[in-house]
Amino acid sequence: MFALVCAGLLAWTSGCALLPKLTQRSEGPKRHLLENPPPSPDLVGRLSFRSAKAEDTFVDLAPALGVGYVELTLANQHLDPWVPKAGERIVIPRVHLLPSGAREGIIVNTGDMRLYHFSKGERPRSYPIGIAKEGYATPHGETKVVRKKENPIWYPSSSALRDEPTLPRAVPPGPDNRLGAFALYLGWPTYLIHGTNDPRGVGRHSSRGCIRLYPEHIEELFARVPVGTKVRVVHEPVKTGWVDGELYLEVHPDMERALALDESGKLEVEPVRDLRAVVTKAAGRELARVDWARVERVSRLSAGIPVRVTGRTTQAARAERPADERNASR
Repeated sequence: MFALVCAGLLAWTSGCALLPKLTQRSEGPKRHLLENPPPSPDLVGRLSFRSAKAEDTFVDLAPALGVGYVELTLANQHLDPWVPKAGERIVIPRVHLLPSGAREGIIVNTGDMRLYHFSKGERPRSYPIGIAKEGYATPHGETKVVRKKENPIWYPSSSALRDEPTLPRAVPPGPDNRLGAFALYLGWPTYLIHGTNDPRGVGRHSSRGCIRLYPEHIEELFARVPVGTKVRVVHEPVKTGWVDGELYLEVHPDMERALALDESGKLEVEPVRDLRAVVTKAAGRELARVDWARVERVSRLSAGIPVRVTGRTTQAARAERPADERNASR
């Protein structure tokens, strides 16, 4: 059964010092790197955990947890995504730094395969998405929602018809409709934000350019987004943000490494381009507080989890020490 599932998935998927490529299974993020940051305007969500069960596989677990397959695998590189050992701790990566720029409407970040929705007076919401697979592209730039449709008809694009000549010219609502039950049409013709009839494609490079959400997530977003909502698509695999006076760094792999991870469950370690410059700019006057060894660890893992990369101030560090240690040092 395991071999059949693996074969099915393979058929479906079709700054710091330079580091060599590695493909062995990582030990995963250390526990001290998995702290839940304090609430902040630069963050959305919370990190959580669960114990693996004997029947768990990440391809089924990701939709059940409402996270993407690739991001779940990234956060748990120490586990086999097909047979995680029962009782092992699974990290559920629901916490993320927000993309840079104006926080309004919808921001799609192809760098972390997530959609962020901002509504005035409310906390931002974030959803995992499926984006363009190899050979296709999700466009970047600014557009808006021009139309909404419940139970849309799917008209396969010319590229879809070329790749799958047996597809009908129009697919009515139902289990064969790849748009799912809800669609947001954008100012870019042929590109949509929509649901799916195959949740396995969410959180992966799986589409011909459209942006796919889990059925329950697109239903929620559809109800909250009016026609005219601004949509900005960016590519930010590396994000930084200040949280409670500390600089946090979140690193995701590029498309090539994400595709390799999707197929093998293992991540190749490569240097992150311009990482030192990105961190230096974000640190500003606090550059002396940056822990560059920690920056390198975050880069190597590319686990898609925000990690603090500044050393705490002397006063803060002292306050966190046990009382008996503080008294002994007087």
